[in-house]
Formats: sequence, C-alpha cells, structure tokens
Amino acid sequence: MSDTVLSRPPAALTPAEREWQRHTPLQRVLRFTVWLVIALAVVQSLRYIEIIPEFLYDAPEQMSDMLSRMWPVDWEYFGTDVKAGLIETLHIATLGTLLSIVLAIPFGLLVAPNLTRNRALNLFARIVLVASRSVNSLVWALLFLAIFGPGPLAGTLAIAFRSIGFVGKMAGETIEQMPRGPIEALQASGASKFSEIWYGYWPQLKPAFMSIVLLRWDINVRESAVLGIVGAGGVGMVLDTALNLFQWPRVATVLVSIFAIVIVTEVVVTQIRKRIL
Repeated sequence: MSDTVLSRPPAALTPAEREWQRHTPLQRVLRFTVWLVIALAVVQSLRYIEIIPEFLYDAPEQMSDMLSRMWPVDWEYFGTDVKAGLIETLHIATLGTLLSIVLAIPFGLLVAPNLTRNRALNLFARIVLVASRSVNSLVWALLFLAIFGPGPLAGTLAIAFRSIGFVGKMAGETIEQMPRGPIEALQASGASKFSEIWYGYWPQLKPAFMSIVLLRWDINVRESAVLGIVGAGGVGMVLDTALNLFQWPRVATVLVSIFAIVIVTEVVVTQIRKRIL
C-alpha cells in the first residue's frame, strides 16, 4: 500500500495542482467492497436469528425475576450433589487431558516437517488435528454417548478427543520453531532417531509442552462442567436436573460452584507456571 499517490503523473501537474491521496483507486474500491460485504453479512445474520423486539423490551424484567427466584442460594445442596459433581468434573478434565497427551504426542511429531520429512504423514497428522479441533466437545460427547451410554466415560473421551488437536498443533508448531544446532550435532554424531528426539527435541520442547498441557487442563475443567447437560457426567448433570425441576436456588448453587472452581483452577495453573516452569 503506498502512502501517497498522485491522481495524475507528476510531470503534468503544477505544485498547486498536486493532490495527495492515501490509497489508490483500486485499494479504495477493495476497501469499500470489504465493508459492504461485512454490512451485508450483519444484515443477513440479524434477519436469520429472528430478533423479536417484544422479547428484548421485557428482558431486564425477566432477568430480574429469574435472579429473585435464585435468591437465597441453597447452600445445603452443595454437600449433597454439587460437591460430588464437581469432583467428577475434575476427574473428567484430568483423565481426559492425560489421555489427550498420549494420543496427541505422535501426531505432534508427525505434523512437524522438520522432524518428519514425509509430506503424506504431515498431511495425515494435520487432517487429524484439524478434525479434532473442528468438532465441539459437546458433539464429541453426543457421539460417545451413543457408543458408551450416559456417564463420565463419554465425557472423558469427549474431552480427550477435543484436546488432541490443541495439544498436537501447539507441540508441532513449537517443534517447527526449534533451532537446528543441537539436532544437527546429534545427527553428525550418528545418533538414532529416538536419541535425536529425546536428547535434541524434548529438552527444548519440555517447558512449552508443560505450559500447553496446563493451559489445556484449565480449559478442559470449564468444558467438562457443561458436558453433563447432554448426559456426559460431571456437575453439568446436577445443573441440568435443577433446571428441569425449576429449582432455582439449587441452580444458583451450581452456577456459583462452577464459577468458583474455574477461578481456583485459573489461580492454580497460573501459580504453577510462575513457580515451576
């Protein structure tokens, strides 16, 4: 993009006639086209989501009514069902994250072209990682519910298969950006492929990989908290039951508990990254 463009050739202009422009005519047309497409997309989106003005007008009143139904919070409900649901949620997130690590490491190694010099394997690993990230955890949960039935097993597998793409992609990108010096030294000494990975790549990958795993576990705690809404175990099932029975004080208890556990995991992950990594 040129900073200044003359509307006519400089030789044909006097100093008083020169007109300074920021964009060329083609650039102005392209910018106008982009903004026009964005405006049309917004208009079409508003048409298809069918916003009803009457519902917007009384939304504050409905929100106030719902909050009044949730107060006071039923704290006694925490010790009966919510506590067990939160523990199950943490188990689902932890086991799902560990399983995703085992499954993601091979694809992370295969997707890095500087480590795996086979385009077919690179493409295959990239397709698997993209497929994992493109399917939402709730959709994965529904698929595994159809296979294993309702319960935490479906939730654990949903978290694991959703996390493969994230962990594998981040690990592969980290490997691609590694300096070649230590690797070339191992290759020159005749080291095996395993020794090259273990002594050359892993020491450089380890800090970033541990940070990726902690970040993914934090995300998985949040995602596993809602998987129970479709029957995949955890505190989401407790929330779904309370919603279906219109037990609003218990709904408030579950929501506050989910918010608290998310804050706690965020603090724990942040402290681990600061003190250990």
